[in-house]
Amino acid sequence: MSYIVNNRVHVNPGYEDDFEARFRARAGQIDKQPGFIAMRVLRPQGNQAPYVVETEWESQEAFRAWVGSDDFKRAHANPLPAEATAEGGGLEQFEVVEGTEARGPGG
Repeated sequence: MSYIVNNRVHVNPGYEDDFEARFRARAGQIDKQPGFIAMRVLRPQGNQAPYVVETEWESQEAFRAWVGSDDFKRAHANPLPAEATAEGGGLEQFEVVEGTEARGPGG
C-alpha cells in the first residue's frame, strides 16, 4: 500500500490566487521523484478551512528522499510572505491500510 502526506495550510483572504499559482507553476516537477504517485491541491469550500496539499508516495522512504532532495529545496524557496498564511495546519502522514477505486462497467 502507499503513503499519504497532507499539508494543511491556512491561506489568508487575498492570497488564494498566489498560493494556487505556485503549484501550477511547478506542476510536473514532483512527478520526476522516485516513488511519487500523485499530488492534489484541495481548495477549501468552507469558512476557515485550510487548503490541503495531498501527496501520495510508494513509501515513507520515498517521501523522505524527496524532502531531502534539491527539488524540494527549489520548490520551497521564496515562500509566500508571512502575512499570506495563518497559524495552524501542518503535516499529517498516513500509511494506507485499505482502499478501493471505482471500476468501469463489468469491472
